[in-house]
Amino acid sequence: MSPHMTNLTSLLVANRGEIAVRIFRTARALGLATVAVHSDPDADALHVRDADAAVRLPGAAPADTYLRGDLIIAAALAAGADAVHPGYGFLSENAGFARAVEDAGLAWIGPPPDAIEAMASKTRAKELVRAAGVPLLDPVDPATATAADLPLLLKAAAGGGGRGMRVVRDLDALKEELEAASAEARSAFGDGEVFAEPYVERGRHVEVQILADAHGTVWALGTRDCSLQRRHQKVIEEAPAPGLPDALRESLHQAATAAARAVSYRGAGTVEFLVTADGRPYFLEMNTRLQVEHPVTEAVFGLDLVALQLRVAEGAALPPAPPEPGGHAVEARLYAEDPARDWRPQTGVLRTLAVPGRVRVDTGFADGDTVGIHYDPMLAKVIAHAPTRAEAVRALARALAEARIHGLTTNRELLVRSLRHPEFAAARLDTGFYDRHLAALTEDTPDTARALALAALAAALADAAPAPDAPLATRLGGWRNVPSQPQTRSYRSGETTYEIRYHPARSGPPVPVDQPGVRVLATGPALVTLEVDGIRRMFHVKHESNSPEVHVDSALGAHTLTRLPRFADPQDRTAPGSLLAPMPGTVVRVAEGLAPGSPVTAGQPLLWLEAMKMEHRIVSPASGTLTALHAATGRQVEFGALLAVVQEETPA
Repeated sequence: MSPHMTNLTSLLVANRGEIAVRIFRTARALGLATVAVHSDPDADALHVRDADAAVRLPGAAPADTYLRGDLIIAAALAAGADAVHPGYGFLSENAGFARAVEDAGLAWIGPPPDAIEAMASKTRAKELVRAAGVPLLDPVDPATATAADLPLLLKAAAGGGGRGMRVVRDLDALKEELEAASAEARSAFGDGEVFAEPYVERGRHVEVQILADAHGTVWALGTRDCSLQRRHQKVIEEAPAPGLPDALRESLHQAATAAARAVSYRGAGTVEFLVTADGRPYFLEMNTRLQVEHPVTEAVFGLDLVALQLRVAEGAALPPAPPEPGGHAVEARLYAEDPARDWRPQTGVLRTLAVPGRVRVDTGFADGDTVGIHYDPMLAKVIAHAPTRAEAVRALARALAEARIHGLTTNRELLVRSLRHPEFAAARLDTGFYDRHLAALTEDTPDTARALALAALAAALADAAPAPDAPLATRLGGWRNVPSQPQTRSYRSGETTYEIRYHPARSGPPVPVDQPGVRVLATGPALVTLEVDGIRRMFHVKHESNSPEVHVDSALGAHTLTRLPRFADPQDRTAPGSLLAPMPGTVVRVAEGLAPGSPVTAGQPLLWLEAMKMEHRIVSPASGTLTALHAATGRQVEFGALLAVVQEETPA
């Protein structure tokens, strides 16, 4: 970027998914042509369909595609783009890539490469904010760490988003966690450098959004709280950060502004702080890019940060001061993952994604798109803005609760319960929230809600079933010799099997069997109205075509059930002690010295799977002997693939 005015005409986004779609939306509004790049798995992704032109990056792994700066620059030149926006993640904080973009004669929609480089140096960044009077968390050398230094937080030097981060509470685990963090960072950012610093228990993650132009103006656009995190990756964010004293808020603004001025910053960036329980701030790092959570700041200040990035890149000057903030905004990240099973990422077809209410939805997926194994499992960001925090939180929780999300297990229920949790409602926020409350937040749905969902499904099945007096050809599949006997179907939800019994409709609404006190007011194959104890409730029932899944959605919650075949397939049986792949992925490591015949102990890591940029440990289910090993480093496995077999030792 340079101070003289430039007229941009075409923008390539060096990214994928939600952020690419979001940037394209603003680019179109400003009259710019749009260019996408894509890996082979992303050939039909929404961001590709959304762009005016798209260029293939051959391969699937990020290191071969979205981390190949040379291929991206060649794509921009071939497509006639005159500017490159990196989004977040991948190459967004790579000074070498930024320089290469500018050397190719393209406009770089980001800070100057020297500023990226200065803030990429953790030592230099801390020197800059030390001058503003903000205390620092000094790094710890893992080679000389002692028990007195614990707990430690390992962090990737080249990126963020929770990748390459580990909390270490046991010195014996330090070496293994360093290796895992480095491998994860190398996969996500192309750089395996990792450093360590003290881990602050029950701290708040607070950040300041900045925006600077080439004419000396720097805006501090309020604060954000991003304390609710899983695996050190943010889940719920809000602006402004609630409950901060005015003096603390002002000192954070001053420190962020000073850091930006010290490196002649231009464009959008974020300065992150850790605030202890007693209100002491510690500088964490500066992110020299747009943040995932930027929509909450946009909502509160009434701005489009991407539009401002583009205008600053063209040489325009910001007004002397930003607009006055108004109201409160909260964002929730909707992931295809199972929080109750160690946040296990999910893959497959997203059948339906529909979020009602007056909320903003930023997504990189449409109905029918496939969520694959290669990238982050975030489906969408849902943002609510209201005059007060309580109203914004309530609106977001309701929109998520009423959303219809079919085809994949998601963290939707966790988000709703988190937003409605008393601690969150009272703004008692810290990064240990899920450490304390995850078990309660992922408890199974109450039996009463499930029973009504099953009743609604029974009514829908009855409505769709041929009546007993229908022509024989119509009812052959459901014929019974004794018409008074109900028809039955078996469904599985989680680990539980349910038998649903119903009578085909004769005239008028059917009555579900085995549901005393439930009255059916209206029924259809897709919408059922029940009355329970005088309360009327509506249930949406959706049967997936070419799939055994059925979804029942209501204000009481969402239920996904899978119809079971009448007879089990003998091939579905697995030997005791079999370790099956919990997700599709790539075997990145096998425990040293592990081979058939090796003794193993319960909980011992046997191998590591990489899926969606995160490593997942596969541990021994019991103590005994490894009798088979079907995994090798570099092997790609499908969901349910046999990885190993452990024969449990017999008690003496």
